Amino acid sequence: MVRISTLFEKSPFEPLLHHYDKVRECVDLVRPMFKAVRDEDYEGLEKLAQKVFKTEHEADLIKDEIRQEIPRSFFLPVYRGDLLGYLKLQDDVADAIENIAYLLTLKRLKLPAALESGLAAYLDSVMDADTKAREMNQRIRDLVQKGFHASQAGDMFDLIRAVERAEWEADKKQYEVSKALFKLEDSMKPSDLMLWWRILLEMGEVANHIEKMADRLRRMLSQ
Repeated sequence: MVRISTLFEKSPFEPLLHHYDKVRECVDLVRPMFKAVRDEDYEGLEKLAQKVFKTEHEADLIKDEIRQEIPRSFFLPVYRGDLLGYLKLQDDVADAIENIAYLLTLKRLKLPAALESGLAAYLDSVMDADTKAREMNQRIRDLVQKGFHASQAGDMFDLIRAVERAEWEADKKQYEVSKALFKLEDSMKPSDLMLWWRILLEMGEVANHIEKMADRLRRMLSQ
């Protein structure tokens, strides 16, 4: 098991990147869960959800360890509160995915055919935001080596804007698939309608938290 204290010896950001590696494990389970719902593979869905619950808990443990170990005395290139805020936003991504897993397994949901293409497009847009966030986090290492100065972060600012655009695209797709969902309200059970609506909202929260990560990083670079 990786010791967080040793990661701080490399960089104050290294533990956060280690934490996001665990968050990414949760993100990587989202597509398989929706595929299991589409295929009505409820046993497989339950197994995937249990993986999400376990992985989210592991991310929580890493988060708690970072909070205990984050340096208070030596110089940090950014405000300590911003590091903790960035950590929380990463953890919020895992929490939203845990909520999705919980909602998908409350009952044996069926994916209406009329929602399938819109939901797939929405999911693609949320996953695109995550892909850009992964690249953003990977570039943090290079930026730290350059002193974490805004003058050295031209490419990073471009990537931050790309994350924000991806979140905006996810918002548009959420609106479209939500309208498609409510067109079905007369033919769906109220409980199914409510659950799908909550699931769509939680998917949006994944993209929202990622966009807030980008904004927090911009703020750190601008100090």
